[in-house]
Amino acid sequence: MAGAAEDVRALFGAAVRAALEAWPALQIAVDNGFGGVHSQEKAEWLGGAVEEYFFRNADLELDEVEDFLGELMMNEFDTVVEDGSLPQQLQTMFQHFQRGDRAALKEMASLITQRKCKVRATALPTAGETDEDDDANSVEEMEVAATNDGAATDGVCPQPEPSGPDSQTIKEEDIVEDGWTIVRRKK
Repeated sequence: MAGAAEDVRALFGAAVRAALEAWPALQIAVDNGFGGVHSQEKAEWLGGAVEEYFFRNADLELDEVEDFLGELMMNEFDTVVEDGSLPQQLQTMFQHFQRGDRAALKEMASLITQRKCKVRATALPTAGETDEDDDANSVEEMEVAATNDGAATDGVCPQPEPSGPDSQTIKEEDIVEDGWTIVRRKK
């Protein structure tokens, strides 16, 4: 009986790691080195930390899970995360674990792996960019594009829009004296 419990626990751990690997916020943080030179190691550690958090706190509320993930992302990757998608998914996995539902855990991990998207973030220049952007309190906006690495799409991963010269929104006549640019709304 102990072997079956360990097997379900291992399945829960694998499902948690799959969910974290597919989480766009974590992918962006790791790919862009938000956690420093050890970003990948921190991401791997995060899976074990989340798994252990659930084991130590069996009756978690959704907002507690969200706060915990937000705190980890802020402390380890200096990243504010405000999408509530992952906590619900993790809580559902833990409920399957508590019931010993191996099939549901396997299915969730498989679906997550199939729908995994590869995200790419690029910094958007701001109108007031200066050489003093090294300020610790500055906030940088990012544009995120997702592409599907898995076999099934189901509309989960939108394809990135082309960013070639045709999609350029700034025209030469919009650039005026002293380097200022006139910004116009899209119609």
